[in-house]
Amino acid sequence: MTSYDLLIRGNVVKPDGVLPDSWVAVRGETIAAVGSGAEPPAVSRYDAGQAFVMPGLIDGQTHAGSQFGFPGLEPTTRSAVAGGITTIVDMPYDEPRPVDAVDVLDEKVGVINTRTYCNVALYATVSSTPNIDDVRALVDAGVAAFKISSFENHPTRFPRITNEHAFALLSALADTDVPTGLHNEDQEIIKAQIARFETQGRTRPEDHDPSRPEVAEVLATASFLELGAATGAHVHIVHISTPRGFELVQRYRDEGFRATAEMCVHYLHFDAATDMPRLGGLLKVNPPIRGNVRKELWDEMLTGGVEFVSSDHSAWPLARKKADSIFKVAAGIPGLETLVPAFFTGASAHVEDPASFTARYLSERPARFFGLWPRKGAIAPGADADITILEPQAFTFAAANALDGLGWSPFDGETFKVKPSATFVRGQQVWNGQAIVASPGVGRYEKRIAA
Repeated sequence: MTSYDLLIRGNVVKPDGVLPDSWVAVRGETIAAVGSGAEPPAVSRYDAGQAFVMPGLIDGQTHAGSQFGFPGLEPTTRSAVAGGITTIVDMPYDEPRPVDAVDVLDEKVGVINTRTYCNVALYATVSSTPNIDDVRALVDAGVAAFKISSFENHPTRFPRITNEHAFALLSALADTDVPTGLHNEDQEIIKAQIARFETQGRTRPEDHDPSRPEVAEVLATASFLELGAATGAHVHIVHISTPRGFELVQRYRDEGFRATAEMCVHYLHFDAATDMPRLGGLLKVNPPIRGNVRKELWDEMLTGGVEFVSSDHSAWPLARKKADSIFKVAAGIPGLETLVPAFFTGASAHVEDPASFTARYLSERPARFFGLWPRKGAIAPGADADITILEPQAFTFAAANALDGLGWSPFDGETFKVKPSATFVRGQQVWNGQAIVASPGVGRYEKRIAA
């Protein structure tokens, strides 16, 4: 009988449900067989007991280098595997230069292939005046997607891309399967609102949401969707905080355009009306977490209006999250170790099979979206042996113990229903539920597979 390198036994999660007391056999870096009953021989064996054996989970939106440059990939991926994530898709707004040309991409890939603990696919971006030759070269180099913003966070590293230049970018990508994501906020409305709020002395955490009103988000979303309709390119909204935004994307999709929208887990977990007064600047993200819309956002999850779910992980030091005005506080929260437990816990209150639901929105759907399928996204023969073990036990998250090194999180003290107890990246165990058990260099740059 054929012998395998590794055999993992437990409740195997497949796209159509859970196979109780089954096994996954791995040869080298690849899943070779999936079955139940008698086990085939293997060099090593991992018994997950009653835990879920999940396809490797994917975080489709992280910011590893926004604060620390490319060296930020090491702590980011360390935190990722501790959270049960085997692949991150990293944003391009790195310090000091964004990934807008192949020379920067090559440098980042070099760090990925030597200093990371999990797989990394990459977004690229463009300068405020896009160079289409650079765009084509980045596509050829395997970037998973492009990202632009309608709001300027930094003049060169995170610039505002005007509709004129967005139209040029989308026209260049129209004959490819590469999506372009948008940070969707109207700059003029928001800057005017913030100026008015500051004049009125309205600078509390509770003022963050109304200072960036829904209309600013929806207007930027609608404009981008129309650019996608005009060019035929795949346009994607990387974070929508309001049900109306998802409804608008669905309308374009129903008309036959390539339009998708992403949910961030913090929009599903928190409510600004109750949590912003409690957590203050720790909860500041853009677009903001809204008040009293969480039920409607879960409805979008249940009706299929969401492409996939991500963390939008941002590694801000705690000092950047505290100020005498909410408008001086950095936007963004860490989330790599809470994405999976928080989403599974929320899903368990809304669906009968939260394990398969989690696998769908945190593995299969992002794998398909970023061109990683069928190499990633499912437990199936021929796929990479990226596997996450989720233990069905209640645990309380402690930010002080997180491997991102930040020591804070708005999820601190939250109790979740599952805990990542082991993470395997291409057949190698890198997390045992308590500690990292591999050296950096396990990770690999994952190129988009052309459709």
